[in-house]
Order: sequence, then C-alpha cells, then structure tokens
Amino acid sequence: MTVATKKEVLVKMNRLGKVYPNGTVAVRNVNMDIPEGEFICFVGPSGCGKSTVFKMITGLEEATEGEIEIFGKSPANARKENEVAFVFQDHTLLPWRKVKDNVALPLELKGVSKEKRYEEVDRVLELVGLAHTKDMLQRELSGGMKMRVSIARALVTRPKLLLMDEPFGALDEITRQSLQQELLKIWQQDPKMTVLFITHNVFEAVYLSSKLAVMTPGPGKVSSILDIDAGYPRGDQFRSSQEFGQLVGKVSGILNH
Repeated sequence: MTVATKKEVLVKMNRLGKVYPNGTVAVRNVNMDIPEGEFICFVGPSGCGKSTVFKMITGLEEATEGEIEIFGKSPANARKENEVAFVFQDHTLLPWRKVKDNVALPLELKGVSKEKRYEEVDRVLELVGLAHTKDMLQRELSGGMKMRVSIARALVTRPKLLLMDEPFGALDEITRQSLQQELLKIWQQDPKMTVLFITHNVFEAVYLSSKLAVMTPGPGKVSSILDIDAGYPRGDQFRSSQEFGQLVGKVSGILNH
C-alpha cells in the first residue's frame, strides 16, 4: 500500500486582512494554508482583493489584520532571500537591455558573479523556449515572447513560490493557450515549486489549476477551495471534455452566487 506523503505548508494565512488608511476594506478574514507543489488559481470579481492578497504574500503590502507566514518567515524576509518571485500582467522589461540582461537582473542585484548568472539565464531561456532571443531587445519581441522573458526572469532565482497576477490577460487567445501549456510544462519539471495564479477567466483557471480558490466580492475572502482532479499533463482533449465543461459550470455557479 502506498502512503501519501504529507506536503509541507509554504504559505499560512490566518484571519488575514487589509484596510487602507482611507477606510477601504480590501480583504478581510482570509484563512488558507498553501502546500508545496500546488498550482492554485484565484478567481473572483474585480475588486475582490485578489491582487491585494498576492501583494501581502510578497511583502509589497503589509497586512493590517491577522497573520501571514511564508516558509515560516515574514513575507519581506522570504522575498529578500529570493524564495518568492512575482510576474505581473505587464512584462515590465527594461527596453534598453537585451533579453539576457533583463533576465539576469535579479541575480545581478543579488551580487551573483557574471559567469554564474548567465549560466542561469541560459537555463531559463531554454526552459521557456527563447534561447535564440537572448541578444534581442524588447522592441524585437512579440507580446507572447515578452511575457515568456518576464517568466524567465522570475524563474532565474529558482524560487519556491511563483505568484502570477493575470500574466496572460492582454494576450490573444491562441497565444494565451500556448503559454498556458508552456507554464504547466515548466511547473511540472519542478515538483516542489508552488504557483499561485490570478485570473478572471474561469476556463483558464480550470485548465491550469490543481486547486482553485474562489473569492467573494469585496471585502474579499476565500469562500471556496475546489480540487481540480483532472490530472496532468493537460491538452486540447481536456479543454473539449465533458469533465472540463462540468468543472467550468461548477465554478461559474459559485461565482454567480
């Protein structure tokens, strides 16, 4: 008989909340333990606090209520130790830098030697399928390629926790589906890396996630956590399956209520 190994909890949120100085309550009473190796999508209406929760996890925003731990540390300390990486909807590439120098930036800021950091750059550019672009500038890249570079820059420090805030939201549907597939391949190559992903797109959330967190309208909190037990790898066959349609309908029903 196979005994399931209990996964380490990487993120602990206990009654987490954020109230801004003007009195706006963005998030209240978020309780969630996030184990390693999961791909968790957060869905919910605009203004429900998804991005605020992510900013508190990364230490970019301080919680005003409750507690949050990342690997048993404060979010700010976890980020300083390069255990947490963030990908925004905007690729935020520096236009005067070549691709390889954009990707190398986190290691450069950390003081890693030039030889070592470009070894890591070559590794992650190969991982995202852009080894041939390393000497190109941002203006020479398509929208999808820019986002791949942004993902490579996040992965170059070998983070344990990768947060992605609607990274594919501005892309066309064909490019979006292609990058979804590539992202799952990258995640599956590192069984201990945990991915947290914000999206407004229920189809995208169901396709990507191992677990799916539904948030309520503001002040936001996590109302439901669903297991997406479809298995990996996933492809076009899953998108067109009855199981996929049923899962999308279930999540949509929760959001509508």
